[in-house]
Amino acid sequence: MLRNLLPESLFPRKLPPAADRRLRLAQARAEEAIIRAHVDNALMFVDTLAEDLSFDRAIDSYIRAMGIPEPLASIVATRTLVVLGQDLVPYRRRNRDQDPPPAEPPDSARPRLRLNDAAEARQRSVKRA
Repeated sequence: MLRNLLPESLFPRKLPPAADRRLRLAQARAEEAIIRAHVDNALMFVDTLAEDLSFDRAIDSYIRAMGIPEPLASIVATRTLVVLGQDLVPYRRRNRDQDPPPAEPPDSARPRLRLNDAAEARQRSVKRA
């Protein structure tokens, strides 16, 4: 009965190659936007909790609070650490003429991170151990 209402010719199972490429590109852009949003929010979590938690624990707390599934959670944690690392660890280039400087994040409306506070708290916890 359902086949009579929705014949397969109206909704083919396989998309034409051009449509399939556009669909995959749109999906990739959507996934990247989700990751960027999670990274921005994780950075806000790190900043907000800098006095109470180390940055790695704040990132873990964000991932648990948001219920982010594991493949995505690893990506969000890694990218958040990369952004934090750009401020904490200076970027070293081997050949200054060939390598362009790292791109600054376009979103300057993000709150300023208190990375020194988080780094000092982390150093204090390492000294105790």
